[in-house]
Amino acid sequence: MTAKEAEDGVLHVGIDLGTSRSSISTSDGQKFVVDSYVGWPADMVAIKVLKKKILIGEEALKNRVMLDLHRPLERGLIKEGSEKDLQAVREIIGHLLKRSGVKSGHSVRAVIGVPAEAMRVNKQQLRNVLGGLVDSLMIVSEPFSVAYGLDALLHALIIDIGAGTADFCVMKGRFPTEEDQRTLTQAGDSVDEQLEKLISASHPDVTFSEHMVREWKEKYAFVGEPKGPIKVTAPVQGKPTEIDITAEIRSACESLLAPVTETMIELLAKVEPEYQAEVRNHVILTGGSALTRGLSETLELALEEYGGGSVRRVEDPIYVGSDGALAIAIDAPAGDWEKVPAKA
Repeated sequence: MTAKEAEDGVLHVGIDLGTSRSSISTSDGQKFVVDSYVGWPADMVAIKVLKKKILIGEEALKNRVMLDLHRPLERGLIKEGSEKDLQAVREIIGHLLKRSGVKSGHSVRAVIGVPAEAMRVNKQQLRNVLGGLVDSLMIVSEPFSVAYGLDALLHALIIDIGAGTADFCVMKGRFPTEEDQRTLTQAGDSVDEQLEKLISASHPDVTFSEHMVREWKEKYAFVGEPKGPIKVTAPVQGKPTEIDITAEIRSACESLLAPVTETMIELLAKVEPEYQAEVRNHVILTGGSALTRGLSETLELALEEYGGGSVRRVEDPIYVGSDGALAIAIDAPAGDWEKVPAKA
């Protein structure tokens, strides 16, 4: 916390509310990330075993068979009509604030980065669930917060491929408009779904869960030529069995290439002609799926037909969104903040 913040009793925080993971960065140097899952014990037996009323993040995933488990953001949106999912969003944000050391007495100014579609559709719902957690609020799109934190504010294209959505944003030295942004629902979750179908078709006797598939994808994701065979272990009639899923991983991951490439080219084509070369050479890839081996190189190859370009993957996709949101929070003038009611 800066000397002025300490004097004023104000703490600035940046939060990246993601479909799969959510992170926080604070102005006193704290950082924390959590899986975006919340679970409530399913019945009295679960309550007796768990001895907790609510579980969040990895703990919720680990104990999911005993829980009413919620992953509140789906396809980049808070699930419509679900009070439990709104409560889950509140619990995740409250958990991030608590784990990063936010104490009572702090006046908290929070910038929350959300998938672009959630910003358009769920902005008021987010405001409503944050009462009592923060005092002042700004809600921004995740690719904009990334751009701000990286100081990529002019002649840059941000491609943020998360679990629920792939968000694109062209930066023109000002706040982006809707025309500057695109959202696809083809992202990490759709890769998982494809991978499940492909493995089921190739290995019909193998049993596995969606969580196992997600772990395999996150560990081995690649596009292009494989470096070697990818083998995992899963039960066949209860017996642990090694299976080769190299072709399935490649096919599932490459299902993103066409929609992502097409959207990238479409946005580049709408940039003023004299600036297109600059933007092509300043494409920034972030989000969990940015870790897919070979993805940035493959997108660069797609740009060759249009005069060439450069696609750079961010070094820290886990905190780049919350770091950017924090940078916005620190720079934002007083008039840009909206007050949050004391109680939700």
